[in-house]
Amino acid sequence: MPTNYWDYLQLEQLLSLQGGLPEEETDVSEDELCFIVVHQAYELWFKVVLRELRLARDGLAADPVQEEAVPLVVHHLGRVNEIFRLATDQFRVVETLSPQDFLAFRDKLVPASGFQSFQMREMEVLLGLPDEDRIEYEEATPLEHIRRRAEGSPGGDNAWRHITAAQQETTLHTVLSRWLYRTPIRNSAPGDAGDDEVVRSFLADYLGAAKTHRERMITRMSEVGGADPTAVRRRFDTQAEATRAFLEAEDVPEGGRAERRRVRAALVFIESYREQPLLAWPRALIDAVVQMEELLVIWRSRHARMVERIIGRRVGTGGSSGVDYLDRTASYRIFTDLWAVRTLLLSKDDLPPLEEAANYGFATGN
Repeated sequence: MPTNYWDYLQLEQLLSLQGGLPEEETDVSEDELCFIVVHQAYELWFKVVLRELRLARDGLAADPVQEEAVPLVVHHLGRVNEIFRLATDQFRVVETLSPQDFLAFRDKLVPASGFQSFQMREMEVLLGLPDEDRIEYEEATPLEHIRRRAEGSPGGDNAWRHITAAQQETTLHTVLSRWLYRTPIRNSAPGDAGDDEVVRSFLADYLGAAKTHRERMITRMSEVGGADPTAVRRRFDTQAEATRAFLEAEDVPEGGRAERRRVRAALVFIESYREQPLLAWPRALIDAVVQMEELLVIWRSRHARMVERIIGRRVGTGGSSGVDYLDRTASYRIFTDLWAVRTLLLSKDDLPPLEEAANYGFATGN
């Protein structure tokens, strides 16, 4: 028998899932139907995002990562980013509901809440959001709140199983850090003789170039811009000390400092010499990760604005502070080093010369 479109997509089953609460399947208004469909669409997109994130994670987990694997990882992250863009736009559909439209059925949601999207929590775990960074929800850790809600709830075991399974996996943040750690810097890799000295030498040269640029900017701002030279120098010196401390990983416990220093040096190296052929794809990968987190932050902020527009600052249906809670989650940052390094990058003309530059170009035959 030939395949039909409706069979392939299981349309009969799919279109039977918008009835809301079981006891009210014949009493769903057009506004509630819109609300249900949009949120079901989110969950379907989250399913695709989780698959793509795992594929990207697995692509970076190899040791070593083959050069041809990096474009594929970028491809997976690119799909995630397009989904986040689309997901943000979907809030426009929800905003076709007036406050009165939503209030007509909002009470039946209590105590359900979008916070209970176990796929969103699974996504956060898979990306690498630390538990200690999570904002409390109803005076409990967020994942603990979901565990309590799952107890005795139809489908609760499955929801909690998704989260606990993700907690046993390696995160994207972890494999990205390991990949960066292995990045050759000035043609030196971990395990090579004198690698630590090469990394330190690169950072010293970079900080020296940053100092030259800083002095030029101080002079320009003072003599051309008319700024107070003492105040300008104080601000630049403060930033310079923060840059040095960041690159030396002084915020990291001593046991992990050398590894994190190399990770941060690799970030600076890739971003600085991105025009070299063998660094172009690594730089694209880093940019895709930053873009992904930026889009996720935008999605969270857009979610808060949509909620505020429709219901103001009411208590959330799950008992949270509503918009206030949503706004606070927009402060989450997982890939903090990738964001921080942007503060200290130099223009191409200010960079120290790239040693062993031939090793970062395309190989040519005789």
